[in-house]
Amino acid sequence: MQPSAQLQILSGLAGLLMSLNLSAATVRKTIAYQVGETKMSGVLVFDDASKSKQPGLVLVPNWMGINEANLKQAEKVAGMGYVVFVSDMYGVAVRPKNAGEAGKASGAVKGDRALMRLRAQSALSQLQTSARAHQVKLDVSKLGAIGFCFGGTAALELGRSGAALSGVVSFHGGLDSPLAYDEKAVRAAALVLHGADDPYVPAAEVNGFSAEMREKGWNWELISYGGAVHSFTDVDANAKGQADYNAKVATRAYARMQEFFAEVFQAR
Repeated sequence: MQPSAQLQILSGLAGLLMSLNLSAATVRKTIAYQVGETKMSGVLVFDDASKSKQPGLVLVPNWMGINEANLKQAEKVAGMGYVVFVSDMYGVAVRPKNAGEAGKASGAVKGDRALMRLRAQSALSQLQTSARAHQVKLDVSKLGAIGFCFGGTAALELGRSGAALSGVVSFHGGLDSPLAYDEKAVRAAALVLHGADDPYVPAAEVNGFSAEMREKGWNWELISYGGAVHSFTDVDANAKGQADYNAKVATRAYARMQEFFAEVFQAR
């Protein structure tokens, strides 16, 4: 074979490999929508190379809201085999730049649980409508929600609201709820992944949640990870003893999330 022919073949193979890699990329699509008078901007995250329908998850970020760190977290989850919609809980005019701004924004929503539920419910609707609009292979019979810290609280509230979900997962989230709800309307199973030494979610709150679950008759599970504090999945968290990334616990928590959704989706 002539050297020129060999170069052409190699060049063609390289181009093919590049196209395959590009086709398998995780895609982000910014989605504009509105809840009441508030303009929102969420993000649909998915693998455009998927050949079959995938389950869908609403992902509620931590108190910093939608930013690059939380979108990378969404890409990680999407890479596990899900279509993910990252929920905007604050509105386009509110994008916290520091802990002070995040505390103010998250406090306003957490202090109004009806609003929290409404915005999380809207994100669930956007997951389905935006997937259709972008021709994403979403299995609408297999839907769930997950959240981190503040977002974990929101995921549980979405479950309490009676949303049409198979399951909800809270990663180091707050567990209390001041709102009454009809337990007969709840469809979602609940998985709580909690740091045993989390100073922001004390034992009294954990015990209160367990009592609520028993009283309401939920399908629920709570895992308490020894040696873990708040934000154990957040790679940027480094406040030792308070909010600190724990790689081993994060790996175990994501694995349990996968098992949980496999179980609840199979049950439908």
